[in-house]
Amino acid sequence: MPEEIQVRAEGPLRIITLNRPDALNAVNHGLHTGLARLWPRLSEDRRARAAVLTGSGRAFSAGGDFAYLDELRQDPELRAQTIAHGRDIVLGMARCRVPVVAAVNGPAVGLGCSLVALSDVVYMAETAYLADPHVQVGLVAADGGPLTWPLHTSLHLAKEYAFTGARIPAARAAEMGLANHVVADPLAEALACARQIAELPRQAVETTKRLLNLQLERAVLASLDFATTAEEQSFQTEDFRAILAKLTGGK
Repeated sequence: MPEEIQVRAEGPLRIITLNRPDALNAVNHGLHTGLARLWPRLSEDRRARAAVLTGSGRAFSAGGDFAYLDELRQDPELRAQTIAHGRDIVLGMARCRVPVVAAVNGPAVGLGCSLVALSDVVYMAETAYLADPHVQVGLVAADGGPLTWPLHTSLHLAKEYAFTGARIPAARAAEMGLANHVVADPLAEALACARQIAELPRQAVETTKRLLNLQLERAVLASLDFATTAEEQSFQTEDFRAILAKLTGGK
């Protein structure tokens, strides 16, 4: 794994930490590439029975690093690789045999929000929030909330938050079905949940996850090709260039 992702073994548990705390775990090339590779490797780790996913520092993930987004705008090859990796992240999480418990310690924005939506059980800190601001910056969310939110909540609510990029506070996220629990210490609660899952019969747990995630995978595959094509097109629009220029100070 790249330095932007730490994976620690604790018996049958794997504790996965997004590790760019000084940047609020914003997604750069290293973190994005690492996430694309992580899920098949986790599935291949036969000693792993459950995993916890969290962020270091004050955030779960603040979304895409603006400098990285600008690189993607300017470099077609890097953009194509990154969009392919986004597809790998979505399908990798949907197909991962190991149950993933998210400990959302702070803001989960953009791809961070997607990682939460693709996890199996979600514990959120009382001060944490979700947001998918792709549309606000002129992008289509090929690996974002619109792919999975309609399975978690109503289509009307999915549309509202996908169109506006508005923050979804933890309590509201739980009310909508985007999180399981709002707690004071999400990491401790997520670890306790993961340990409980790890003690259950392996075949029953893994097959039940697969049974449930077949619904998720089918929904994702129905829209993923359209979404990735649309995202590639959105990187080349004047709207995206203008918004990104404002966000980066015209650089």
